[in-house]
Amino acid sequence: MTRILIVRTSAIGDIVFASPIAVALRAAHPDAHIAWLAEPGLGVLVADDPAVDEVLVWPKAEWQRLWRERRLLALVGAMRRFRAELRAHRFDIAIDLQGLLKSGLVTWLSGAPRRIGLGSREGSHLLMTEVIPKGGIMERISSEYRFLAEQLGLPADPFVPQLHLNHQADARARGRLADLGLSPGRYAVLAPFTTRPQKHWFEDAWQALAPQIPKGLGLTPVMLGGPADVSAAARIAAPGSEIVNLVGTTSLAETVALIAHAGLVIGVDTGLTHMGIGLARPTVALFGSTRPYLDTGRPNARVIWLGLNCSPCRRHPTCDGAFTCLRDITPARVVAEARLALTPPPP
Repeated sequence: MTRILIVRTSAIGDIVFASPIAVALRAAHPDAHIAWLAEPGLGVLVADDPAVDEVLVWPKAEWQRLWRERRLLALVGAMRRFRAELRAHRFDIAIDLQGLLKSGLVTWLSGAPRRIGLGSREGSHLLMTEVIPKGGIMERISSEYRFLAEQLGLPADPFVPQLHLNHQADARARGRLADLGLSPGRYAVLAPFTTRPQKHWFEDAWQALAPQIPKGLGLTPVMLGGPADVSAAARIAAPGSEIVNLVGTTSLAETVALIAHAGLVIGVDTGLTHMGIGLARPTVALFGSTRPYLDTGRPNARVIWLGLNCSPCRRHPTCDGAFTCLRDITPARVVAEARLALTPPPP
């Protein structure tokens, strides 16, 4: 039996994008044992995927703490223990989907005789037995992982992100909805938060959008996010707002379930928005300084990207914080795209 390790340790959106690779590997190797290595807390995104047999956890935070404390002998010991745990699995193939030195290191530690790196950089190519450059059609969601699948001779159609619910988390999410008086399909998830300010739609834009969702779409706006987003969420969902603010109150698995039962997802370039596509929910994605995809692979998902000359600037904005690429996206445009996402495609 072939034993395969997938290494995509973070982040939420990138794991969602990479999720079809497990399905492609399973189709090509139906009897294989397929494991996925992720950072703590993120493995829930693939743990219930029938294509994944096992989720392994890379204790990155522990390693970082030991490094900061200059406890180098303890760090070496932790790395050796982790290496022993990985090698006990006797992987035949390890695939580094991240292409960084850190992901290349844990891929190398696996001891797999065949180690494949996707676009390996930062020296990680020296730890691989083969490197496949990034490629594919940039406009399509998950394009670089689809390209890798094609290069490896794996089935690559339709190759769209897909997530699967954890039954316990789903039950908790349904109970939360019942407590709030919300029915599945009758609310719209708002996902305003991400790691970089140049990917944020403006708070006043979310405030202007909120009342249009029940009035124009007949849905209750429900805002989701992590603990770091609580302050910003409180500003957006100020007293008197139509928004049901659940930011910082749900686990990642519960968040997946809440998105799975949403009637609509509206968000910026962030993991929760991409989850909407992975769960086949009607989705509107707002892009400005980034443009990871225009083709969602789903008939019920829409992308708003204005295509300004300065966009995508990614991590190097030139607008002195004006972020016109996002400021010029109006709530009216978002509602119009949401109507299209909610309209069933013609037979």
